[in-house]
Amino acid sequence: MDTINIKQLAAKLNLSKSTISRAFRGHSDISEKTKKRILDMAEKLNYQPNHLASNMREQKSKTIAVIVPEIANNFFSQAIHAIEGYAKQKGYHILIYVTDDDAEKEAAYISHLSNGRADGIIMSVSGEGRKHQYLKKINQQRLPIVFFDRVYEDVKAPKVTTNDYESSFLATEHLIERGCRRIAYLVVNKKMSIGKTRMNGYMDALKKYHIPMNDHLIVDCCNTLELNRRILLEFLAEEKPDGVFASVERLAFATYYSCYELGISIPKDLKIISFSSLEIATLLNPALSTVTQPAFDLGHQAVSLLFELLEKKKNIQELKNKNIVLNSEIFKRKSTDV
Repeated sequence: MDTINIKQLAAKLNLSKSTISRAFRGHSDISEKTKKRILDMAEKLNYQPNHLASNMREQKSKTIAVIVPEIANNFFSQAIHAIEGYAKQKGYHILIYVTDDDAEKEAAYISHLSNGRADGIIMSVSGEGRKHQYLKKINQQRLPIVFFDRVYEDVKAPKVTTNDYESSFLATEHLIERGCRRIAYLVVNKKMSIGKTRMNGYMDALKKYHIPMNDHLIVDCCNTLELNRRILLEFLAEEKPDGVFASVERLAFATYYSCYELGISIPKDLKIISFSSLEIATLLNPALSTVTQPAFDLGHQAVSLLFELLEKKKNIQELKNKNIVLNSEIFKRKSTDV
């Protein structure tokens, strides 16, 4: 079937070309009834909107950049899925950039995107940049940024996070209630926002139950499974904790590997709880107790905020100060002997 142009489609519907164009760009001033009528007729007549030409006229890329530390983690996969779905409804595409927790990569990506390759950025930060000048000097009127999960407190931008302090307090309290007194806290980066917040929850739970703080039980780990396994083999053999609170799921996996190698029984000898959105947590042996963040909702809230900035429907300064906090959920399973 031959395609038709926008002028022919407008004539067929008895509408203006600008109305047709705004409908395809998702403008809010076009009613849902009119949009449906236009889309139905476009499909019937095989009309294909020329987004490239439209984007050039508007000086928009119709693209959103999503910057994350990793994508193997199920948490980020779920968040990206939500972002992509919402963006698609708005006629946008997404580009995914993975930093591997490398500050130099993060800064390079921001520089790359600041020349018009994207209309906005949604990011979960690497946590290593010091003063984050590469973010602060961006004109957020032109290239808005929304943070989710892992944020930079010194950069003024909308943030979507979870109740990490409360969740960490409750996770540590759960281990205490199961009889643990030598509870290790495993962390990749104590300086990062979530690392600090989760550790504060852990320490305050110990304080509530009058358990002395022991610096030897706070273990600095990394992003490599094999190196983490070696770190934890030495730690578990020397310190002999009876509980482990892992701030990220990869550290829980490394703990499981190390326990099997050392012959440590979970949960008899060591009880484990971890932040994790892994859907197969129940299939681990034993099933892993988790603090599970609402990853999809985090992504959805972040992309919704970004489009509020892009569409300038609300006060920009008010939006930049917005901080949405969602609640995580604790699932108690066999790794903590429930």
